[in-house]
Amino acid sequence: MFRTKEALIPYLLLVAAAAGGLLWYQTNQQPGLGRVVSTGTAQVGGPFTLTGPDGKRVSSSDFRGRYMLIYFGYSFCPDVCPTTLAVMSEALDKAGPAGRRVVPIFITIDPERDTPKVLSDYLKAFGPQFVGLTGSVDEIKAVEKLYRVYAVKEPLDNAKGMAGGYGMNHSNVLYLMGPDGKLVSYYSESISPDDLTKELRKRV
Repeated sequence: MFRTKEALIPYLLLVAAAAGGLLWYQTNQQPGLGRVVSTGTAQVGGPFTLTGPDGKRVSSSDFRGRYMLIYFGYSFCPDVCPTTLAVMSEALDKAGPAGRRVVPIFITIDPERDTPKVLSDYLKAFGPQFVGLTGSVDEIKAVEKLYRVYAVKEPLDNAKGMAGGYGMNHSNVLYLMGPDGKLVSYYSESISPDDLTKELRKRV
């Protein structure tokens, strides 16, 4: 229903890379295989503390030693978010041992509606391994900034059937973070389950 701002992501990453004197390149021209860092340290990601299942505080440091596959979206998303989460779920299952080393994390961009319970119920459809994180508006904005995420609230007509009268226009990117919390690669929503499976087996 909403056009994503995924096109902004490479630009923002390049800006961050230029500031740090980094070199970015695309290793495969097929859509959806993402981009990887060839030298230096990507200025994407960073430490965060948010609210997880049962209202418990969850820190990025809690996942040290494991890979994180992070996706930003919202539970009221009508199409792109559930599709991307389904791709993640299928790829993790197919990846076998590599998939078991990865924690799939869903960070909401709509904290006003996505409470811990809402996220917990929503993510059950994609597998018990998914971790849903929310927080205050300021906390979510801070994490969005760390990951160069674009997210803007857009009013909707009630006739369109969206609860709450608004939707979220947002970038649609998967971030693979290493056991040290640093960016390994990132992928667009166009990546297929099979291609994501290959990437996980290659990089994890």
